Amino acid sequence: MDLARSSKNPLRKLYFWTLHWADTKVAIPVLFFLSFIESSFFPIPPDVLLMAICFAKPKKWLQAAVWCTVGSVLGGVFGWYIGWGLWEVVGQPIVAFYHGEAIMEHVKELYTTYGFWGILVAAITPIPYKVFTIASGMFQFSLPLLIVASIVGRGFRFFLVAGLIRVLGEKVRKFIEKRLELCLIVGTILGIAGFAALKFLR
Repeated sequence: MDLARSSKNPLRKLYFWTLHWADTKVAIPVLFFLSFIESSFFPIPPDVLLMAICFAKPKKWLQAAVWCTVGSVLGGVFGWYIGWGLWEVVGQPIVAFYHGEAIMEHVKELYTTYGFWGILVAAITPIPYKVFTIASGMFQFSLPLLIVASIVGRGFRFFLVAGLIRVLGEKVRKFIEKRLELCLIVGTILGIAGFAALKFLR
């Protein structure tokens, strides 16, 4: 928490604030909660805390990946209900915050044409998953389909992250913290590439 207070960079503050939970007794519950809210509105991906827990407690990597996936899937269901029943009040402002308006119609086309596979792409890639979960509720697409795709896609992503950290260890953490801004830029580029990749599904 001291690193968060000492940093003047708001991104680093949020990063280290998220990271400090790994050293607490409530690390797994907080990971679950973070995974839940990230699927509907929170900007920091749960991968950050998931990695920190795997660094701090390597033997809990499997448990962390499971709870991260469960939280994310349930959060996706919550996002679906936001789009379904609270679009104008809650859903639309969230989508606007992530500049997701332009992709809404494309999301509809993806669901209509590809269904499961459109959701799966969003679940694995850095594309803002919350845009897809909210859009799926607004367009009233199949909730069971969203749940299945979320389990497969988010599970694959989080188990991959946790497994890699378990294997690669502490040196990855030092690299990320030393080059946080670069990592965020790369993440942004991957997100843009993910959006671009969706066009090839047409």
